[in-house]
Amino acid sequence: MWEGAPVNRNAVPAPDYEFIAYIDESGDPSLKRVRPIDDTGGTEWFTIAAVLVRREFDAELPKWVAAINQAIGSTNSQIIHFTHLSPQHRLRAAELMAELPLRLFVVASNKKNMRRHRNERAEKANSKQWFYNWMARILVERITDFCLRYSHRKNLGRRHVKFVFSQTGGHSYSQTAAYHELLRYQSRGKKIMLDRWAPKWEVMHWSLVEHYPHFKRAGLQLADVVASAFYHAVDNLDTGPCNISYARALHPRVAFTSAGEWRDYGVVLQPTPDWSADITEDQKEIFRFYGYDFMRWW
Repeated sequence: MWEGAPVNRNAVPAPDYEFIAYIDESGDPSLKRVRPIDDTGGTEWFTIAAVLVRREFDAELPKWVAAINQAIGSTNSQIIHFTHLSPQHRLRAAELMAELPLRLFVVASNKKNMRRHRNERAEKANSKQWFYNWMARILVERITDFCLRYSHRKNLGRRHVKFVFSQTGGHSYSQTAAYHELLRYQSRGKKIMLDRWAPKWEVMHWSLVEHYPHFKRAGLQLADVVASAFYHAVDNLDTGPCNISYARALHPRVAFTSAGEWRDYGVVLQPTPDWSADITEDQKEIFRFYGYDFMRWW
């Protein structure tokens, strides 16, 4: 998908990989109608999150999910669905996740400024999910940066990352793959916009992308915990008052930069710069916890 043009996929063997990134989301990516601007319509927020695990620990994920369910007294030891948990159990699940050898990433977009926005270039390419692709790109940029830095620091023989998406109705993951392949070719000509960040192609490959229903992969259930925890931290329309306790409990495992910062790395707020975001003080609280200051600097 991402390293080498997929002319004949059967002719190019997949590289060995070191990391697996499980990706899930909360809220919806619809931009046509956005609450609270519109009385009815899409969610104000859309969060997309990843749980990154070393390959050596991947087989342990079902056991970790079972242990979390046992700790919170769930009758279904195989599946965690954050929405179905009580507030107390949500917090406990987040606390237990924070003890696991994982790295967590989340991108949270307040969609009010994107309402009815059109990406004409994407429309010409017949892309109906450009906003989702763009959010996934921001996530992938941080994940691949972390994997590349980690593999260099540990002098690992393997460095590639496999991406596993949670299947959601209406999304075409092949279209997301094609979007990232386009970015790879654009990067050769230095045409990528927002060029502070770009995916690290050295750790990506077109064959290392999969998608499954949420219930079929334990890693996707843990990614749901992350996406939902941050959604609860910022949403005050559907889930009640903002509750930052779940997202805050995850902080020991949230990814950070070489300078030790979570902001714009493990936790990314859109729109940017942060002070341009039209959000309430209670919605800012979780971002302040993760290093955002909302100070105007121009």
